[in-house]
Amino acid sequence: MAEFVPEVTSLKEVYPEAAQKVQTQRWEHLQAKFLELYGHKADFISRSPGRVNIIGEHIDYSLYEVLPMAVTADMLLAVSVSNFPTIRVANVIDRFPPRTFEVPSKGDLEIDSSTHEWSNYFKAGLRGAIELLRMKDVAAGNNLVGMDILVDGTVPAGAGLSSSSAFVCASALASLVANGEQKVDKKELVNLAIVSERYVGVNTGGMDQTASVFGSEGSALYISFKPYLDAKSVSFPKSNPELTFVIAKSFVQADKHTTGPINYNLRVVETTLAAQVLAKKHGLILPEDNGPLGSTLRGFQDAYFAQQGEATGHQAQLETCIEIVKRDLPKEEGYTREEITEMMDISIEKLTEKYMTKFPIRAERFQLRNRALHVFGESLRVFKFMDLLDHAPTEVSSEFLQKLGNLMNESQSSCRDLYNCSCPELDALCNIALKHGSFGSRLTGAGWGGCSVHLMAQDKVEEIKQAWKKEYYNIYKPALSEEELEDAIVVSKPGSGAVLYRVLP
Repeated sequence: MAEFVPEVTSLKEVYPEAAQKVQTQRWEHLQAKFLELYGHKADFISRSPGRVNIIGEHIDYSLYEVLPMAVTADMLLAVSVSNFPTIRVANVIDRFPPRTFEVPSKGDLEIDSSTHEWSNYFKAGLRGAIELLRMKDVAAGNNLVGMDILVDGTVPAGAGLSSSSAFVCASALASLVANGEQKVDKKELVNLAIVSERYVGVNTGGMDQTASVFGSEGSALYISFKPYLDAKSVSFPKSNPELTFVIAKSFVQADKHTTGPINYNLRVVETTLAAQVLAKKHGLILPEDNGPLGSTLRGFQDAYFAQQGEATGHQAQLETCIEIVKRDLPKEEGYTREEITEMMDISIEKLTEKYMTKFPIRAERFQLRNRALHVFGESLRVFKFMDLLDHAPTEVSSEFLQKLGNLMNESQSSCRDLYNCSCPELDALCNIALKHGSFGSRLTGAGWGGCSVHLMAQDKVEEIKQAWKKEYYNIYKPALSEEELEDAIVVSKPGSGAVLYRVLP
């Protein structure tokens, strides 16, 4: 049964009570600024939040399950509709200059993914919406409206909280509504946004968009991608001491777009090539799937055990896959292009064309072993984390919370040592938190900077905050203002997802 993006009439339906006053002022300022800028009121506001990932890092694009939650920080797009096919998009922050462009009556909306241009994220959502409308044979798909848009975002860029996905989701939602969609199906919006974000040059998976659209206040989300996209609300048990999640910023900006060729996009290529090499070694042909490059390690797992004809459980399968990787991909120093083409029995030209052209990458050696070990190991940790939650008693002890924390700590070690997506600053934040009583600490998001997430007892929050200020921020980031320092540490509870708000005439 379809689930639609809700229309709300009050901010009480969107934000927790503690955020009501600040958010009311922000929304009023956005609408007043819109009126001042364009000379007329907005018709509606589309809203989509950022997310923090609790566990399951860099495995969504291999089609493995993940456990994120939406956060209060979000992207707001105030929108008015016009009959002229012109888009005017501006931002409440002056450093993002206003842009104007025409909506194409035919063909694709052009996006130059080689430049890091803020309005590309709006264009990406619009392009995806146009494609969906045309695919559904909706008349609006060939008779597109113009829009005036004003953007206000509180998800910090490069912080690992997925500002880009929040922007693309809010843009796609706004574009569909502006072009006459009365109800927007959440799964359609997510699938649209996953593909759309790739137009800005990032080989994204699907976790960020799903968390942003399906977020539910008070609940995390267990997101699965096979056999189809599904998001299940997950509640944490009551505990003594009470548990909480805390987000700490490293203030190291992690820009997936700019560093993609050596970081994020390279990891997508490496995991895809690992799947193809393993398949070749076992005489398998991987079916095309929804991975960014059409095949995944999840596809290898499914094909391998289908060939074996074994009815083993998911945990046992993952444990076997880890052993297969250790045996069949022994080179810890990585593999050259020539070695990969020999194992796959294809030419270097074919390898480059199929796996390294859509999203260019730079590498001398490809770390197939370590990347595959991380993916299978991280999926196993997600499975164990969910198994603990599924079988938790009504109220749990600190020993139970430590079991969850241990899995988060193992995740951080794997991200650091096997996926090489941590950095000294994130490592320091995690180590300080653990030294002062955090149950589990790890990077969240793509890594290479951004934010860390920590599972801790409520009564430990103040001690750990003071330790971070003294042992991290005063040393690594001494120039921070008091306001920046206050914003650096956020006690986070799961927030609500994407919504639409109609502005009264």
